[in-house]
Amino acid sequence: MSPCTFVQDECALDSPDFLRVAGCVCLAVPVPDHVSVGGLGDSFYEYLIKSWLMSGKTDMEAKNMYYEALETEAVSDAKPKLRLVKSCVRGLLGSDHQSDSETATCSVSVLRLMSCQGEVIYSTRRMSPCTFVQDECALDSPDFLRVAGCVCLAVPVPDHVSVGGLGDSFYEYLIKSWLMSGKTDMEAKNMYYEALEAIETYLLNVSPGGLTYIAEWRGGILDHKMGHLACFSGGMIALGAEDAKEEKRAHYRELAAQITKTCHESYARSDTKLGPEAFWFNSGREAIATQLSESYYILRPEVVESYMYLWRQTHNPIYREWGWEVVLALEKYCRTEAGFSGIQDVYSSTPSHDNKQQSFFLAETLKYLYLLFSEDDLLSLEDWVFNTEAHPLPVNHSDSSGRAWGRH
Repeated sequence: MSPCTFVQDECALDSPDFLRVAGCVCLAVPVPDHVSVGGLGDSFYEYLIKSWLMSGKTDMEAKNMYYEALETEAVSDAKPKLRLVKSCVRGLLGSDHQSDSETATCSVSVLRLMSCQGEVIYSTRRMSPCTFVQDECALDSPDFLRVAGCVCLAVPVPDHVSVGGLGDSFYEYLIKSWLMSGKTDMEAKNMYYEALEAIETYLLNVSPGGLTYIAEWRGGILDHKMGHLACFSGGMIALGAEDAKEEKRAHYRELAAQITKTCHESYARSDTKLGPEAFWFNSGREAIATQLSESYYILRPEVVESYMYLWRQTHNPIYREWGWEVVLALEKYCRTEAGFSGIQDVYSSTPSHDNKQQSFFLAETLKYLYLLFSEDDLLSLEDWVFNTEAHPLPVNHSDSSGRAWGRH
């Protein structure tokens, strides 16, 4: 009854065809030329390991096929390359559009899954989302920040550097890999602090009005713009401050607070008290979107995410006050009869709805708001790490032999 037998005869497990199982749902259906772990292929791979678990770990066929799929290295040269580099589960590099965020997400998720299953072959290898960029990107140059171009050595490094979209998760997973490992993954820790130094050197700015922001880099020129997606960074820096060198801890705590304050200002300076998709610092205007195409709000979580981390780290009541402002604004401008909707212009006192309730609103925005007003022992940061979609993953409190996962 497992989802396995029907593909084995059609797809040789030691060939690239094994990865094309999405097209093997019936022996009469030709195997397609499109390889993906998303879309039509995603559920197959997860159901292999889940069939093993549901069977009480008796369905060896499902188990073996899952690990064989995980270890398959490449599709033939004539097709888009699909690599899963076993030395650190570097991500499913389906094409040169693969982002470092996706790679890091895959890495941390697989790390947790392998730990649950006790598959030490994976947990003893380099599982952090780190090794694959070190040789290609010099850590003391802007190239380090361009990890989106380092997912495959054959892919050119792009000209756009951002701590926001497509790059954000990579940076947070460096520090989160360190925390998830029970503070044993020194490679992830070292790369995180090196990345943070590079961000400060090349992207960090302070506006004439005193607002600290992380700019974007395009072809050697800074865009004095910060995206809503980059507002997670205040929380990330606060989360990592404790494990920094002693002389840097106070600096990182203050930096986290200043970046989070800037993101709050992007909300406070709008008519709705909700923040735009991106905001600029130029021509005397600060923390404000300068065009309608960046003035929308789609229920994003990054700002309240940072409020939650800063509250947990400092217990400064200002973060709960700012969080409550968001709750009131959501109720006033985003609530509809059917749920909550994004709005098209945060600078309008009567904004139009976009008629979409994004999935991350429930998974992240409301979760972080709930945690902001909860006691610290609810999903304690000592015991849990949130991935970039706010799913809690337990910290490994095992002893040095790896025999036990923690206090849950």
